[in-house]
Amino acid sequence: MVVSHQRTETRGRLAATALFAVAGCVFLCTAGATKAARIDNPVAVFSGIDKITGRITTFDVYIGETVQFGALQVTPRVCYSRDDTEAPKTDTFVEVDEITLDRKIRRIFTGWMFADSPGLNAVEHPVYDVWLTSCKAKSDLPPPDAAASQQ
Repeated sequence: MVVSHQRTETRGRLAATALFAVAGCVFLCTAGATKAARIDNPVAVFSGIDKITGRITTFDVYIGETVQFGALQVTPRVCYSRDDTEAPKTDTFVEVDEITLDRKIRRIFTGWMFADSPGLNAVEHPVYDVWLTSCKAKSDLPPPDAAASQQ
């Protein structure tokens, strides 16, 4: 009888220790997550290659703006990064359309791109490839609203 009581007491201690460890992990993981807040950036930076000429071009695109690269139209919807204290995790949700030879627009990509894994979700086209390189707070180019008001 004493042995089963000790087993029950030991099981109770193990369960309490496990519960404490899980609660501690949840607290620490949650505390760490609040420090690793996403930074919502107004500019996504892409690189693209023209496979015919071999030329690589880097270009800034404001969120919600559409920029044409060759026969592709690139429209980022969000661009997130982390602050300098965190490991770099830069990603964007982007839509890419192709202008066909008969001047029709065809969606060829909708999804997330990750700067630290450019081959994971890069746009691969027979002539053009496009991938995310970074996000930033401002660009040397004027925002779309400023460019329209200057004309």
